[in-house]
Amino acid sequence: MQAREFIGSAQVPGGEELTLYRRGGDFMIVLDRNELMSSRMSGSEEALANLSCERLRGRARPHLLIGGYGMGFTLRAALAALDGTATVTVAELVPEIIQWARGPMAELAAGCLDDPRVRLVQADVADVIGAARGLYDAILLDVDNGPDGLVRQANDRLYSAQGIAAAIAALRPGGILAIWSAAPDASFARRLSRAGLAVEEVAVRARSNGKGPRHVIWFAAKRASR
Repeated sequence: MQAREFIGSAQVPGGEELTLYRRGGDFMIVLDRNELMSSRMSGSEEALANLSCERLRGRARPHLLIGGYGMGFTLRAALAALDGTATVTVAELVPEIIQWARGPMAELAAGCLDDPRVRLVQADVADVIGAARGLYDAILLDVDNGPDGLVRQANDRLYSAQGIAAAIAALRPGGILAIWSAAPDASFARRLSRAGLAVEEVAVRARSNGKGPRHVIWFAAKRASR
């Protein structure tokens, strides 16, 4: 097997160090011995965008918030699914992630960050959510390993009851909170329900060909008032 080539490293603010490697034409971002992201595994991130956009069908001028960029799979899929009236705000905390996207992974990024519909914000997505009121039609979270944080302890606030309440406040009426996770988490699903949200849990595959590990996406929407 071809050896991995070290490309660069990045310190996550308040968290661990990430390392970017390349093996042939494939890229991987690694935390310690854990492969957090790989260009060979895009299916569940694309599903996060595609399934969210399906649920927004018919909305005029939709505004999506994606946190964070990762390898851009979710962003590229969202742009492909949305029309020219959409706006997609991307919140990425680690500046090197964007530098890698514009540098060694530029071919993989395919110019998505330069799409006129994209607004890039270098910030913690929790702060971006907390500053918004009724702004987004959907909030798509692919942060850390899901509710079971791995990279940064501060990410836990996104998945707390307070974090869920902040996301609800940042959504427009009928908006959707979509959350990616590497594994199921029954206690987190209950937390979403207790927040007054209608919750749908969808199992998806890591690879775009329908193979690979199973990941989970929760779609949580405000319940219709009676």
